[in-house]
Amino acid sequence: MAVYVLRRLLSAIAVMVMVGIFVFLLLRLAPGDPATIIAGRDATPEMIAGIREQLGLNDPLAIQFAHWSLGIVGGDLGTSIFAGRPVLELIGQRLEPTLSLSILTMLLAVTIGVSFGIFAAWLTGGFVDRLLAAFSALGYSVPVFVVAYFLIYFFAMRTHWLPVQGYVPLEDGLADWFMHLILPSVALGLAYIAFIARVTRASMLEVLSEDYMRTAAAKGASSYAMLFHHALKNAGVPILTVIGISFAYLIGGVVLTETVFNIPGIGRLVVDAINNRDYPIIQSVLILTSGLYVLINLTVDLLYPLIDPRIRY
Repeated sequence: MAVYVLRRLLSAIAVMVMVGIFVFLLLRLAPGDPATIIAGRDATPEMIAGIREQLGLNDPLAIQFAHWSLGIVGGDLGTSIFAGRPVLELIGQRLEPTLSLSILTMLLAVTIGVSFGIFAAWLTGGFVDRLLAAFSALGYSVPVFVVAYFLIYFFAMRTHWLPVQGYVPLEDGLADWFMHLILPSVALGLAYIAFIARVTRASMLEVLSEDYMRTAAAKGASSYAMLFHHALKNAGVPILTVIGISFAYLIGGVVLTETVFNIPGIGRLVVDAINNRDYPIIQSVLILTSGLYVLINLTVDLLYPLIDPRIRY
């Protein structure tokens, strides 16, 4: 086990190095110049050249990459070109809204998706199963922003049950925090609920058709024991895999959702940084996101033996 973990950690480091090189070169080779944006429309070439020299953009790419990567290793993500403040500080200020939205979305997706998938498999061919099929098609096909605008129109503008946009910190009250996040969480989580439910249903159906499940039923095992003690435990590996993948992919969907609901999270920070060609912010967020993705995959792999003891590393 220790050898496996060490091997995975080394591979994760190699992946992060490759991601860092790709992100650095992608931003540097893309059209646009932050010095030109900072200088403004009426800037002279001399002013633009001075800003480029001040920002270190005239240094060779290898030197720029070395300074940036050494800073990351030392915990320094650099300074925002436009805000003039440390990137780590800016990300820290936007972290709570993004984490709150992501965690609440995944809680809804896992709770509803797994429950829906279990009962659809148990009642296969029935109303719940057909409802899941329709819901999955809807969740896969409707874009997030369409769902978001529908929820805003019905629950905020027509009925005035929930706030339209914004974010309330958790320290200001759990109720207000939840009321401001429920609409974006549902809009963002609809596709993940459908995805997790379909995978759960397929995995449960495969397990329920096994001989040992028929033996358990013949011995008089209760429906609860068959579903949650026998079937769900043996179907847990693919379900855990899809939950990990969904949580990793969720980060990309947060950007659009935060923009629609005007949530001051990391997604909004990245959008503003892209518009301003703020290299340090874009690079840092991409690196942190990639690192989180690698960490989630490693955690999921290490949890496999806890769910299925037959898996050994």
